[in-house]
This record gives sequence, C-alpha cells and structure tokens, in this order.
Amino acid sequence: MIVFLAGLVLFLGIHSVSIVAPGWRKAQAAQRGEGAWKGIYSIASAVGLALLIVGYGMARRDPVVLYTPPVALRHLALLIMVPVFPLLFAAYLPGRIRSAAKHPFLLATKLWATAHLLANGTLVDVLLFGGFLIWAVADRISVKRRLAAEAHDAPAAPPRAINDAIALVGGLATYVVIVFWAHRWLIGVSPLH
Repeated sequence: MIVFLAGLVLFLGIHSVSIVAPGWRKAQAAQRGEGAWKGIYSIASAVGLALLIVGYGMARRDPVVLYTPPVALRHLALLIMVPVFPLLFAAYLPGRIRSAAKHPFLLATKLWATAHLLANGTLVDVLLFGGFLIWAVADRISVKRRLAAEAHDAPAAPPRAINDAIALVGGLATYVVIVFWAHRWLIGVSPLH
C-alpha cells in the first residue's frame, strides 16, 4: 500500500501544482525554462504513474473490502463509461464535443472515476478513483478561476465536424475493445463479470 500511496501522491501532486501553486509553477518555468520544467514534470509524472501501477497491483493481492457494490451498480458503471473515450478523443480534436464539454479530459476523468467507485469497493479502489475524482473536480474549479493566459492551454485549432466523428467513432471503438478484451488483459478483471 505504501508504494501505491507514494505513486498516487506523486502523480496527483505534480498534476496539482497549477491548482495549488500556480505562481510557483510559473516561477519554476521562468527560472529553469519551460522545457526543463516540462521535463521535470514529465519525469515526476512517469515515476508517480509507475509507482501507482505497481502499488495498485500489489495492494489488490490482499484487498481490504470497504463495501460490496450490487450488480446493478456495475451495469450503471458500464453505462457511465460510454462517453469517457469519446470525451478523451475530443480533448485533442477541436469540435462541437470539445466546445460543449469545455474541458472534456476532466469530464472524462470524473465519469471514469465515478463509474469505478460504483463498481469497486476495496480500499485501494476508493483511494485511487476517489483521488482522481477529487483531483478532477479541483482542477476544473481551478481552471475556471485561472485567466486564459495562466491556464497554459495549447492554442486550439479551429473546430471541425470531422473531429467530432473521429472522437465518437474512435472513442466508442476504444470502449468496445476495453470492455470486451483489454480491461481483462490489462487489469485482470472483466467489467462484464
């Protein structure tokens, strides 16, 4: 559990710098250079993610069950997950979906975390998905408060209808692959059982 918690704190911590210390982030980027700051950020993120993945696998070997979700919540989780991958695609493909969702990546993260909290009741799951849900909500609030110049968003290309089609088709195809095959292969558990 310690490896998992270290990974969770490092990964979400580095992703929370703009939320809790935007001035410090700006100062670090100015002092070190934007490229060096992004390098440090990327390395910290990668190390945190690796620790998170390894620690999650270790913690799942001896789970602490907090609650056992009814089967109906697993079905609801599958339904909540349907828009997640189209939203993730839309985050990088300017179109109507991206405009309507405003921050599709954060919305996808909130839906993903909520769905998994409904379907999983172990301590490690609650910490993982609850942590990501809290982070996504806090980041969304933070993004609303930041000026456009401080949000460090990449300049967006003009919205195109084809991008919405790609987001929908690609996202839904990804959902099908994850649900019917990849989730079991990657995580060891089928969401259909």
